[in-house]
Amino acid sequence: MQQQALSVIVAWVRLERAMEVFHAELKKRFGITGLQLQVLRICAERPQLPLAALRKALVMHPATLGQSIDELRRMELVTVKTDPRDRRARLVGLTEKGTALLAETPLAGPGRLREVDHDAARLDRLKAALEDAVDLFGLGEWSPSRR
Repeated sequence: MQQQALSVIVAWVRLERAMEVFHAELKKRFGITGLQLQVLRICAERPQLPLAALRKALVMHPATLGQSIDELRRMELVTVKTDPRDRRARLVGLTEKGTALLAETPLAGPGRLREVDHDAARLDRLKAALEDAVDLFGLGEWSPSRR
């Protein structure tokens, strides 16, 4: 069992390190974070996405997402407009500059799952394994889905 546990730890560290290096490269080459890339990719799927739907999709605290979107807006990668049907709601849309940046960024990280066809059974196994990891690592109390 110790060897299996060590193998899992090595695999996790490899994944974690790959994500760190990927995010560092995003920041260095494109000036955006991994979260901001996910926001751009999701916004590319719909012309005007309600901010509330984006927050729900990313399971994010409103302030965290708001800061990220404000920075994307300052960089002119997204627009934020009032929803004409609900003056309290905001709609986030991708700009031409945002679309161009997306075309240059590598298709890597979790967002890749939405854009590249994968075997459904494999995705189901990955989802179960990641949910299991939260429990096995003792991180349940910090999981956003359980708060």
